[in-house]
Amino acid sequence: MEARPEEAPEPREPEPRAASPEHPHHRGSFWKELPVLIVIAFAIALLIKTFLLQAFFIPSASMEPTLKIGDRVLVEKVGYRFGGAGRGDVVVFEKDVGAIINPEAADDDDPFYVDIANAFRELFGFPTGSKQDFIKRVIAIGGDTVQGRDGHVLVNGEAIAEPYLPEGTETSDFGPVEIPDGMIFVMGDNRANSDDSRSFGPVDEGKVVGRAFVLIWPPADVGTL
Repeated sequence: MEARPEEAPEPREPEPRAASPEHPHHRGSFWKELPVLIVIAFAIALLIKTFLLQAFFIPSASMEPTLKIGDRVLVEKVGYRFGGAGRGDVVVFEKDVGAIINPEAADDDDPFYVDIANAFRELFGFPTGSKQDFIKRVIAIGGDTVQGRDGHVLVNGEAIAEPYLPEGTETSDFGPVEIPDGMIFVMGDNRANSDDSRSFGPVDEGKVVGRAFVLIWPPADVGTL
């Protein structure tokens, strides 16, 4: 008798398996951990803003044409922890405008909870009471003598090159002003429309937040300063 090969059984389709329901414990864990993750994210953002980098919005025309209203710049803070400001740097510094209205208030210490609230407001670019951030260019540093004469700016008796100004820009006469050690003399690039050291005097280096080093907005103008 001739042997016949054994026929292979027809394959069976796998039976569908019921999807296991999501464990309610996993959903609950996520929502319990979410507030902690948010707090950690804010803490990291505050650390970066305090010690490394911070973005600033340009609110006025005092730095035109270098920076225009609505531009955003990135400010690095590390360099100013290891050295002072340099001539030509574009810096952000803190100015206590409240002291102009009420000089006695300038020396008052805010409660700790106000400091915490202000830290969060600064993180999102909101103003914080009497203190205001200015952005200007460093023209002279401690030990220099600065003067405006015949449309030019002179530092230690020599006219300085200012390639960041539009051709034909003239600076009104002022000074001479001797800059004390630990202070800087700042001016806006828009010489005809800038509230700067010509009006409020030299700035304490301790008030400098950091150096603006890159323009990050608008995208078409992104570049270093």
